[in-house]
Amino acid sequence: MNWIRHIADFKLYLRLERGLSDNTIKAYIRDLKKLASWIEDRELQADPVTITTTIIKDFIYHIASEIKPTTQARIISSLKGFFNYLQMEEYRVDNPTETIDTPRTGRKLPDTLSVDEIDKLINAINRSTPHGERNRAILETLYACGLRVSELTALKISDLYFEEGVILVTGKGDKQRYVPIGSSTVSIINDYIKLVRTHIPVKPKHTDTLFLNRRGSGLTRAMIFTIIQDLKEIVGLKKKISPHTFRHSFATHLLENGADLRSIQAMLGHESITTTEIYVHVNRTYLKEVLEKYHPRASY
Repeated sequence: MNWIRHIADFKLYLRLERGLSDNTIKAYIRDLKKLASWIEDRELQADPVTITTTIIKDFIYHIASEIKPTTQARIISSLKGFFNYLQMEEYRVDNPTETIDTPRTGRKLPDTLSVDEIDKLINAINRSTPHGERNRAILETLYACGLRVSELTALKISDLYFEEGVILVTGKGDKQRYVPIGSSTVSIINDYIKLVRTHIPVKPKHTDTLFLNRRGSGLTRAMIFTIIQDLKEIVGLKKKISPHTFRHSFATHLLENGADLRSIQAMLGHESITTTEIYVHVNRTYLKEVLEKYHPRASY
C-alpha cells in the first residue's frame, strides 16, 4: 500500500479508536502528508512500510530551518504516532522514529476494562430486540477471543468449529489462526444464529457472514464502534473505549490470571513476542506481585 492508503487508515483509527477531535486529526494528517510530499518531490523509494530512520531524520533536518521548534516537536509526535500505529497493526516490526529525539508522548493504548466493567456493558444490552442478541454475541466474541474488529466483521459461519472448541480467524495479510473459544460464548453465538440470524433476509454476498445488519449485509468497523459507544453512555463509563479495548483487556486479563506470553501471542496472532508485550500493559502492582510470588529471594 502507498502513503495515501496508510494515511487514510490511520485517520480512521484516530477518529474511531482514539476518539480525537477533528482539529487534532487534521494536524496529524497534515504532518504526514508533508512527509509524503517531501519524499515524492525527491523521488525517493520509500513507503510507510520501508521508510528508514535516516530518511525521516533528513526530512526533519530539512523542515527544522523553516518552522518553530514547537511545530517541529508536533510533527515528530505525529510521525511517532503514525509509525506506532503501523507497528501495532503489524505492518512494520520496527518503529523508524524510535531513536529520534522529541518530547516523549508515547503511544496511548486503549484503557483496559475490568471484568466488572465488561459485565456492565454486556448487561446493558437490550436483549428484547434482535439486534440486542446480536450485539451481545459481538461483545462476548470480541472479549472471549481477543479479536481485532476487522477479524470479527470478517468472521464466517464456516469458520466456527465449535465441536473442536475453536474458531478460524483471518488476520493481517490474510494469515489464518485457530483461536480457542469457551462454551459460554459458543452458546451465545448459537442463540444469535438460531433466534436472530435465521430470520434475516441475507444478501447473496453475505450468506456465510456471521454478524449481519438488519438489511442482511456485513457490519462495518464503524458500526461496531457505535454499538460500544452507545453502551458506554448507557452505563456512564468515563473511559475512552473502542473495539480494540476488548482485545487489550482479553490479553491483560489472561496475563494477570497466569497465562504465559507465548500462549497469548498465539491467540492474538502476533508474529513477534515484542508486539504482544506492547499490547499487554500491566501495572507495577501486578509485576511486584509476580516478583514476590515467583522469585526465590523476593522475600525472607
